[in-house]
Amino acid sequence: MSRSAFAAPGFSVEKDGPNIRIALRGAWTIAASRALEQSADALGRAAKGAENVAIDFAGVTRLDTAGAWLIDKARSKMAAAGAAAEYAAISQDQRILLGEAAYAPPPEVKPLRLNLLVSFLAGFGFWALDIFRQIVAGVAFLGELVVEGTRVVFNPKLARPTSLVYHLETFSIRAVPIIVTINFLVGCIVEQQGIFQLRRFGAPVYAIDLIGVLVLRELGVLLTSIMIAGRSGSAITAEIGSMKMREEIDALRVMGMSPIDVLILPRLVALIIALPLLTFLGDMAALGGGMLTAWLYEGISPVSFANRLQDAIGLNTFLVGLIKAPFMALVIGMIASIEGFKVQGSAESLGRRVTDSVVNAIFMVIFVDGLFAIFFASIHY
Repeated sequence: MSRSAFAAPGFSVEKDGPNIRIALRGAWTIAASRALEQSADALGRAAKGAENVAIDFAGVTRLDTAGAWLIDKARSKMAAAGAAAEYAAISQDQRILLGEAAYAPPPEVKPLRLNLLVSFLAGFGFWALDIFRQIVAGVAFLGELVVEGTRVVFNPKLARPTSLVYHLETFSIRAVPIIVTINFLVGCIVEQQGIFQLRRFGAPVYAIDLIGVLVLRELGVLLTSIMIAGRSGSAITAEIGSMKMREEIDALRVMGMSPIDVLILPRLVALIIALPLLTFLGDMAALGGGMLTAWLYEGISPVSFANRLQDAIGLNTFLVGLIKAPFMALVIGMIASIEGFKVQGSAESLGRRVTDSVVNAIFMVIFVDGLFAIFFASIHY
């Protein structure tokens, strides 16, 4: 093939009054991308002010879809400017290519006129629907847990004690330092603020009553549950999500094993055992922090603190926090597992589900704590 067949694209213009003839020449192909784009832009401006335009293809040596699209785009611009643009001296193959690669201007998108009230109601409706779906999914998942748990109870050979002990160590023993530290510091802060505020009324000693009731009934279990939701709940979601991405859960099903039995029950039982134990340690740490603060700020000795605390609280105050703990552990484990099973095949999905797991678990922990507070208040316990 001669070198002229690969000549750079170009054109010449012949004017005859309001009529213009544009003679194309060279190879209008993607191989000369920069020259092709420049020639096409100049072609669109060449017919300015003309009434009739004839685009002559006699000198075109080669034509591909890129060249055909740009030429037809230039013709569309001429037509939009009011010129009657037609093709001349065009072969059948070129006409077919121009028809297949015809330029189509993008449709004009009109901005939607949004009504703030309608948008708010629609957003609230979608949120409510999403909450409803999550509740349905949670109830269904709880049903699966009950069925699998019952099967394990009546057939102890299906139990996995090794996995249970491993997760119990991970969720409880390894979490002790952070749980104790956080609760100790919060106990110090609550006691300090209680002393400062009650000094106005000449009753700083009542800060012991305040921290005793507040920590044992609410703060101890709440702080511990929030820490476990962020620490262990996120770990459960990440582990199950990673297995979902690597199709290990599908492999378990293929082998005839239940993912609930193998993966979820050991983790959930370990959480239910670990959280009351950690709550007890958190309570003791918070009371220890309050005792130290009362000694430093108000000169109340540890013995006096313990005697006053014994008068301020009862066994029911201590048991309220421990009763809440297993239920909060169940909520955290269920949400973490559900979010783990929702993971798709990308790292972005895994990160999003881990975030949702922690946020939803913390929200539900606070919600459940509120329900228990209402319940215990109604029965005067």
